[in-house]
Amino acid sequence: MIKYKRTGSLIAALMLSGTQLVMADTAAAATPAADANADMWMGVAYYTLLFLLACIAVAIIGKILKVYDLTLKLQGKKGIKWNNFMGSLYLAFLIAGLYGAYWSFTVQGNMILPESASVHGVKIDEMMAITFGITVVVFVITQILLFGFAFKYKGSDDRKAYFYPHNNTIEKIWTVIPAIVLTVLVVFGFFTWKTITNSTDVKGDINIEVTGHQFAWELRYPGKDGKLGPKNFHLITANNKLGINYQSQDSFDDLRADTMVLPLNASIRLNITAQDVIHSVFMPHFRLQLNAVPGLPTFFKFVPTITTEGMRQRLADPKFEYKLYCAKICGGGHYNMQIIVRVVSQAEYQKWILQQKPYLTDDLKKDLKLVNTSTTTAGAQNKIALNN
Repeated sequence: MIKYKRTGSLIAALMLSGTQLVMADTAAAATPAADANADMWMGVAYYTLLFLLACIAVAIIGKILKVYDLTLKLQGKKGIKWNNFMGSLYLAFLIAGLYGAYWSFTVQGNMILPESASVHGVKIDEMMAITFGITVVVFVITQILLFGFAFKYKGSDDRKAYFYPHNNTIEKIWTVIPAIVLTVLVVFGFFTWKTITNSTDVKGDINIEVTGHQFAWELRYPGKDGKLGPKNFHLITANNKLGINYQSQDSFDDLRADTMVLPLNASIRLNITAQDVIHSVFMPHFRLQLNAVPGLPTFFKFVPTITTEGMRQRLADPKFEYKLYCAKICGGGHYNMQIIVRVVSQAEYQKWILQQKPYLTDDLKKDLKLVNTSTTTAGAQNKIALNN
């Protein structure tokens, strides 16, 4: 039987806690500078409370039904037909679950990313669509069979269950068919990924270096020579965050940037590194993600196909921006690892690149003891030389 005092006390305590949470949430909403962490835990506590209340409600309903069943039996009547009751619950759960899946597809489905803004992204979207379509069909069929059979063949006094321990044919069917489908998907995914990553260095590629550290991304563009200078972690200082080696002439014209700007329809090579822990370059609108691992340089090549302005028009969002995120939980400031990625026309890109400042700042020149020397001969040009 239900222990009324204990249950009543628990419900009263939960209701009191719920009232306090609601009042605290209202007060937090009225305070613009409410602490973000407090709001997060407030949400966790709120849903935990709802879950506990739901569990208590189910337990109470179960106790009531048990009492009702015992009452019927004491009166000499047949008790509750639990097989019918549980079978009906299975059917109700199936209907509710299918509706929930439908709701998820129609409501949450509107939150999916727009069309891919890169060439290879179209292939990835095709692969995902095929995989998703197959899994949805299998999901619907298996759930209908699972809960439908539980309802149709529920226990009954009119029939006896048939003991069916094993059938080789059925075992082969539900083993071989999924194996074939999964093999096709894996092979399809393998060749798609191979096509995307089977890229070679092409003359005219725009090399951009992306270096992750806690908790920011550092961007480096090549100068007029189109080459990025080498790096050495032993050379990292306060003014030389990337440890660029200026013994190489390729390093002198490298540029720094706060925004990743990409020319439309150009071949982009992202050279990806990390300085401390594993980060992950994640550009969802370009269907691009690759880990940044300390000591293990990697790269990813892609071609952007939709300008930022073009995507704004497609989404009817004048404030839209492509972004580069970190997809690894790399520490407390992980959320802050994001920079704007802007796709522009070739002319806009050329104008922008000419406005970028060199990585070799005046402070870095002093650290490296770099001095300006000039010759007095006719037509001589100023050069930067290393003062040994």
